[in-house]
Amino acid sequence: MRTRVLSRRRGPLCRRSDVVEAWTAVAVAVLTVPLAGVLTTRWTYTDARAAADEQRAGRHRVRAEVLERPSTAHASSGSERRHATRATVRWTDPEEGTRTALARVPAHVRPGEPVHVWPDSRGREVPPPVDDASVWQYGVGMGTLAAGSTAAVLLLAHRAVRRVALRRRLEEWERDWARTGPLWTHHGV
Repeated sequence: MRTRVLSRRRGPLCRRSDVVEAWTAVAVAVLTVPLAGVLTTRWTYTDARAAADEQRAGRHRVRAEVLERPSTAHASSGSERRHATRATVRWTDPEEGTRTALARVPAHVRPGEPVHVWPDSRGREVPPPVDDASVWQYGVGMGTLAAGSTAAVLLLAHRAVRRVALRRRLEEWERDWARTGPLWTHHGV
């Protein structure tokens, strides 16, 4: 029936509400193509890539020497407690000389052993910059969320249009039957 509704020829029983419902179904089918997802993926990837580049410019990996034995007093929280603790480390910065900071180090490290830390421009330890895989995951995740949300909104809108169309269709059929019903029924027989 829907293919007939979309054709140029319409039968006498085809109502305006049928045409609106059919074209709404076509619009929903076309618009749920993940255009919103592709655009969102591209936009979020570009933003995340710029943030990662900014992090890479402001952070650098240095080889530092552990000055004290990591203690449980400086232990990291959560599940990292078994794998990493905090200890004072020292490294040489070409511009500012020798620097020390409290940094996250493996729990098994001993004083004098080398570790790698990521200080920012002020010498504070920061996490490593975001890698390319994380940037892609973020972009694709946000794009998928946008495509799914767009599809859900469009399907809910289509459902609302179908309800309104059904209500109008029934009203039209009632009106038409009120006009033609008496001609088909014989009250005196």
